[in-house]
Amino acid sequence: MLSVFLIGLSLSMDALAVSLANGLALRPFKPKYAFLMGAYFGFFQFIMPIIGFFVGNAVSGKVQAFGSYISFFLLAFIGIKMILDSIKSTDKEHGMSSLSHKRLFASAVATSIDALAVGVSFAFMRVELIPSCLLIGATTFVISTVSAFIGSRFSNVSGKKAGIIGGAVLVAIGIKILLEGVGIL
Repeated sequence: MLSVFLIGLSLSMDALAVSLANGLALRPFKPKYAFLMGAYFGFFQFIMPIIGFFVGNAVSGKVQAFGSYISFFLLAFIGIKMILDSIKSTDKEHGMSSLSHKRLFASAVATSIDALAVGVSFAFMRVELIPSCLLIGATTFVISTVSAFIGSRFSNVSGKKAGIIGGAVLVAIGIKILLEGVGIL
């Protein structure tokens, strides 16, 4: 189970960065946002390996081939929209005022596509599927929730700047995933 926990930690790093950026950008920050982020990211990190396990090698190879492009597109779109919304904002303290389910869904899918391939590898590792996926999901839930709270503590950053920084972080994560997917990193 230690190896599964380490897999869970590595899979949750993108969710950590997105949660931190969202926590930084949300004004006013509400604790329910942190738990929503944790729930979305944790659930998708839990369910994607299960899907990968059952879909099998043939289909997951195709998804894995396009996964970095899908992740890049989703994260870049969300990040650019966050930047543009922040730039358009006239109120200096205005950042992202709420966290939509649509944004959370897109972010959670984008940051969990690599977990699909992990699910395929679980078939060869002979791990117990459900307990392993629960551990990965729980790890991501905790990391994402805590990251959102940490991001929210930087209240000295104006909401406008936080939105721009948060959007730039999302775009950067998308670029990193794309470059890894095409073999540059």
